[in-house]
Amino acid sequence: MKIKRFVANDMRQAMREVRAEQGADAVILSTRRLEDGIEIIAAVDYDETLVREAARHGAPMPETASDKRAPVASPLPPPMPVAPSEVAALQPIVEQGVVEAARMRVELGGLRELLEQQLSSLAWNDMERRRPMRARVLRDMTRLGIEPDVARKLVEELPEQLSADQARYLPLGLLSRSLKVSGRDLAETGGMTALVGPTGVGKTTTIAKLAARAVLRHGPAKVALVSTDHYRIGAAAQLEHYGRLLGVRVHPAHDAASLAQALDSLREHHTVLVDTAGVAGNDPRLEQQMNVLREACAHGTHPLRAYLVLAANAQASSLDESVRAYLPMKPQACIVTKLDEAPSLGGVLSVLIRYGLALDYTTDGQRVPEDISAADARVLVCRAAQVQRRLTPAIDDVEMADRFGLAVGSL
Repeated sequence: MKIKRFVANDMRQAMREVRAEQGADAVILSTRRLEDGIEIIAAVDYDETLVREAARHGAPMPETASDKRAPVASPLPPPMPVAPSEVAALQPIVEQGVVEAARMRVELGGLRELLEQQLSSLAWNDMERRRPMRARVLRDMTRLGIEPDVARKLVEELPEQLSADQARYLPLGLLSRSLKVSGRDLAETGGMTALVGPTGVGKTTTIAKLAARAVLRHGPAKVALVSTDHYRIGAAAQLEHYGRLLGVRVHPAHDAASLAQALDSLREHHTVLVDTAGVAGNDPRLEQQMNVLREACAHGTHPLRAYLVLAANAQASSLDESVRAYLPMKPQACIVTKLDEAPSLGGVLSVLIRYGLALDYTTDGQRVPEDISAADARVLVCRAAQVQRRLTPAIDDVEMADRFGLAVGSL
């Protein structure tokens, strides 16, 4: 067995050198990435028996050819000394086992991915042929931006036989019916409410809009604002600016104790709105903020409910991450902001349906207090459909197969 080491800039060049010098029968024993390229250990006249004997370091077997009974354990003789050259020959063989296994996993993963793509394409094409109206509904839901799991759930509620008109309008009705709308009006019900959510979703501006609605009904003396956002520069100043415009006092709170004290002092007010710091779901400060709100509720005399604020222009994955991060707060409802900035409403609609979150308000601009409305599921779905018809391009079969191909059996 002749073993040789090859070093080249990349794997392709190294393999060319192996084939040129050792021929097509060469066996790759190991590969390794170096700072200056790729190292390959290759061999010709590969003798597996010789390698196995060398790996055993020459240890004899206790069983003989004439002994047909079960082998009897006997002490092994001390190992024979191994020459450095044999050790060097064995090392790449051991490494090769690991490399071969890793390479096989990569190849099997690629084959599995290719097979899944082929099966998805076949399944989707079969569904379009056998159940064209359901396929059309899924395609329309995809153009709306509705996530695959939510779209499948809605399609499962459709009747078996669909006309073209039903396929066009019935899914929008199902989408509207799947949205929970609380019908609450904070300006009427009042109480203590904290707006929570990631940074940049418009919590402070939304609080100003809600406060303005309450002031119009009950007067500024019955409305109060509390600021707990001491992370973002200028956050308290922004809320104080709105407070001056509305004639409403703003109370600072830096921890659980000061927040509980502020809420206790405001218990006679009709509406108390708490502005919190915007914290991403993976930010360690989120747990700290949750603890502050929990402790304030535990020590206060009045309950503090949480409203989760979500921006409609965020990606579906970001919205889902935010909801999962804030679910431990048990938000009573959601407020969806920035409808006017969203290229598609499918992402936020999908998240609301997936987690069964009640929707109280939507906002679509910066004006205070004009650009806020009580949530209306039908209006929101119609707006989503209008955006879809105006902006969304057609969805090709490859994307549809990727989204639904392996799940069409359940539909």
